[in-house]
Amino acid sequence: MSPDLKRDEYWMQYALDLAKRAESMGEVPVGAVLVRNDELLAEGWNQAISACDPTAHAEIVAVRAAALKVGNYRLLETTLYVTLEPCAMCLGALAHARVQRLVFGATDLKAGSLNHQVKVEGGVLANATSDILRDFFKKKR
Repeated sequence: MSPDLKRDEYWMQYALDLAKRAESMGEVPVGAVLVRNDELLAEGWNQAISACDPTAHAEIVAVRAAALKVGNYRLLETTLYVTLEPCAMCLGALAHARVQRLVFGATDLKAGSLNHQVKVEGGVLANATSDILRDFFKKKR
């Protein structure tokens, strides 16, 4: 067995233990750990039901905790291990946090369980909303 596979299995087992914790709390059993240089930065498990928070997926919980721990919303050179393939929201958060690598266990056959259709309306006050963003970034540069 390669050292990389051994490492991946070690951290995935850790995430699996967190998934069992979520299950014991009545949550969907998903666990996640965020690692840098083979050291644990943060852990998370699903807490959407208990926290009444639809964003409290295991991945988001771990990313939030890691960002607070390192004092930066960019989590460069990190690997996230999660027991279930992340949904679109979690993938977006991982991209924004600049997580370098994602390792997941089970495939999500429901494609993130996006069974609800959201009606989208775009372009409302587009000029004003674009102006405030453009001005903000102009001042930053």
